[in-house]
Amino acid sequence: MQRTGILYVISAPSGAGKSTLCRELLDIFPELRHSVSFTTRNPRPGEVDGRDYFFISREEFQRMVAEGGFAEWAEVHGNLYGTALKTLRHCRETGIDLLLDIDCQGAAQLKNKQVAGVNIFILPPSFKELRRRLEGRNADTPETIETRIANAAAEIREAGWYDYIIVNDTFSRAVEELKAIIVAERHRTGCIIHNLPAEFRLGTV
Repeated sequence: MQRTGILYVISAPSGAGKSTLCRELLDIFPELRHSVSFTTRNPRPGEVDGRDYFFISREEFQRMVAEGGFAEWAEVHGNLYGTALKTLRHCRETGIDLLLDIDCQGAAQLKNKQVAGVNIFILPPSFKELRRRLEGRNADTPETIETRIANAAAEIREAGWYDYIIVNDTFSRAVEELKAIIVAERHRTGCIIHNLPAEFRLGTV
């Protein structure tokens, strides 16, 4: 029997380093697939349609919502983001481990819908450091940065229901902690029992 694919859901306030950490994990685990979300926001410099996001119009996004095409979707900073339901189903049924980086609203929708997944929250070491990182990106206006800081406070309050919390203070340490989570989850009994030799007959209590 084929193992069921594992869904790793990673959330963080803007500026906490989630995207960089996810890219590092994909380099470390080449068999881990990145879930490409749909969004109505404009591409940032260097982003590629179909690799980073599927960039679509608000009208097209709303059509997909009406047709039930999203497992979760949310409006963040004035833009719409969503995860296609067919993506999650395909990876779970074919044994593909999927990395999904989404905001707290989307993660909560998946949890409320009882979508099986490993929920991980990335924290910045402090609000002072978060502000420094946001300003250092040179990608947002001062007004947008203030909005992101305010939203971060609300998002961090949601971290308590996640399965794991990682503080991204030292990047290399945060990467090692994420690696440990992925390896441990892959060795849960339910993930490997179908690949054990037939001579091993594991009992249950």
